Amino acid sequence: MNRLQEMRKKRGVLVAAHRGVSGANIPCNTIAAFDIAVRCGADIIEMDLFKSIDGKIFIFHTGKEPYQLGKQIDLTTMDSSEIHKLRLVNVDFNPTKHAINSFDEILEHFKNRDCILNLDRCGEFLSDVVDRVEAHGMREQILLKTAPTDRMLSIIQTYAPNYMYMPIYMESDTATEKIRQMNIQLVGAELVFESENSPVIQSDYIYKMKNYGLLLWGNAVLYNERIPLAAGHSDDASMIEAPEIGWGWLAQRGFDIIQTDWADQCCRYLEQVGL
Repeated sequence: MNRLQEMRKKRGVLVAAHRGVSGANIPCNTIAAFDIAVRCGADIIEMDLFKSIDGKIFIFHTGKEPYQLGKQIDLTTMDSSEIHKLRLVNVDFNPTKHAINSFDEILEHFKNRDCILNLDRCGEFLSDVVDRVEAHGMREQILLKTAPTDRMLSIIQTYAPNYMYMPIYMESDTATEKIRQMNIQLVGAELVFESENSPVIQSDYIYKMKNYGLLLWGNAVLYNERIPLAAGHSDDASMIEAPEIGWGWLAQRGFDIIQTDWADQCCRYLEQVGL
């Protein structure tokens, strides 16, 4: 049994904090945001990685530089010494004290803490990521998720066969049977579906995945209203209407992990209803 399965068995439905818990003067994808998420009860902290031009790994969702740094720059074209000098801005575009954290800082800060780190946007430099994780001795705390393309699965099998891995399925399952035959530690799948009629949300499919011993990750995050990730069972529905419409529906449908931007509220709701 892997660490994720152990946590699921012990705690019930798990909560993944999307880029931590942020707002006001605390930017996302920072140690501060991740610490708050863990204190709120999140089991998993999701983060975005990129690599500087001189090969150092940092935590930031590239493409968001104008909104989180207040500058029209491209971090991937900068070296690490330049990146270390930058400071993130708050929701009113005022500068904060928060720097862009290096991956090494994140690993050292969360080593041996009771949480799992979900690493996103790092498939193209996975070998470098694995080198840093191994240097910190944190393999058991790492979860990888990618689109299940042949190329990406080959990269996972080559560089991270002993790491917990989930493919991301958009509407239909395109790779589970193939991955089960590969040297990959398949622990579950993220299911993205626009409609409740999508193949990946049907009861027979969910039963099959559960029968395989796989965990299901549902995404309540709504970062673009034109692209629903869970057929409207979102954070917005949970916070504005009622939590049973969003988080509750996902949990009752069979999802073992719920990713959210509202970790504290989601955790408290799941506790209140015994999930």
